[in-house]
Amino acid sequence: MTALFPLLLSAVNSLLTFLVRSVLVKFAVFFGLFFVTSGFITVLLSSGLLPNLASVASAMGGISAGVWYWLDLFNLSYGLNVIFSAYVARFIIRRIPLIG
Repeated sequence: MTALFPLLLSAVNSLLTFLVRSVLVKFAVFFGLFFVTSGFITVLLSSGLLPNLASVASAMGGISAGVWYWLDLFNLSYGLNVIFSAYVARFIIRRIPLIG
């Protein structure tokens, strides 16, 4: 019975070491990166460095119906969103020294 207590204590110690080293530290680091990234996105949107979506929508208003057929067929609206998100993610990863 007395040999079981050190074994259980060792198992709990190993579990706590795993939780502190891998889970807690990674959570703190990734939460900090998320907080900084969301702050930079807010600054970019408020400063006008990213394009205004209203101006893009007004520029698309002059496209004829025949062209819109092919754009809708190839689902361009979804593709543009994916490409824009990829460019923003690339900017954040490469240009911000804290993350990249």
